[in-house]
Amino acid sequence: MSATAEVSDASFKTDVLESELPVLVDFWAPWCGPCRMVGPVVEEIAQQYEGKVKVVKLNTDDNPEVASKYGIRSIPTLMIFKDGQRVDMVVGAVPKTTLANTLEKYL
Repeated sequence: MSATAEVSDASFKTDVLESELPVLVDFWAPWCGPCRMVGPVVEEIAQQYEGKVKVVKLNTDDNPEVASKYGIRSIPTLMIFKDGQRVDMVVGAVPKTTLANTLEKYL
């Protein structure tokens, strides 16, 4: 079972902006090679921080509204939201340690 949930343009406000936990959003698309590379890292982060961080994936092809609102130009882009605000972002396929260190600042 996947530790990450899919979100959409329609559910973004409820699932991400209104979340009580910090949220890591993985902006991705099925055709994107680096997105597939970072996918397992995102899953590991979701399991490691279960209960502390909510981890979700947003397919930019299916949900252009949110992607354009946050100026997503290249994927994968990983954004961290806390209390409804974007607080940080990491662009590209990064190692797990980089992602974990970035997240730790907001826990």
